[in-house]
Amino acid sequence: MIFSQLKKSGLGKLFYFCKNHFVKIYQNKVSIFLLTVVIFSLTACSTIDIFEKSTPIPGHQWKYGLQPEYNFTVSDTASFYNVYVILRHTDAYRYNNIWINFGSKFAGDTLQLRRLDITLGKDANGWEGTCVGDIWELRKSVTQGPIKFNKVGTYTFSLAQIMREDPLPEIISVGVRVEKVK
Repeated sequence: MIFSQLKKSGLGKLFYFCKNHFVKIYQNKVSIFLLTVVIFSLTACSTIDIFEKSTPIPGHQWKYGLQPEYNFTVSDTASFYNVYVILRHTDAYRYNNIWINFGSKFAGDTLQLRRLDITLGKDANGWEGTCVGDIWELRKSVTQGPIKFNKVGTYTFSLAQIMREDPLPEIISVGVRVEKVK
């Protein structure tokens, strides 16, 4: 009925144009929506190959006795991984570096300690890392490059501060990050 009225008034061609154009626009929107749903579905099923855990330091005073441990499970021995120490400190931290005992215990092995001298900044350049307000976060690699874990199982990493000051003030949190190299 509406079409016959439009035809009589000479607007029939305009109606056909609008109807066909609307259908094309509608089909494009449906296609875009379906494509978006498919993309999100595929990315939602992928795994994030990162382990990251931090421990807050009570009162921002890192004592010798506080030696956080982190357990990381390895199921893929063919891949390479990067291992980092994550450190958050305030702008009031007194030193340009921090000495840490980095412990690593691989599945079925004994604990091995490595002394790390982690540079936090230089007098001329200031602090390294990223800053939010007066809090600095730094991620430093504990290996020369990517490493492989030779055994399937649980790996344990530990951190202990070995500076000459106990407790060590202005340290907010410490942690470990392990990420699979893509």
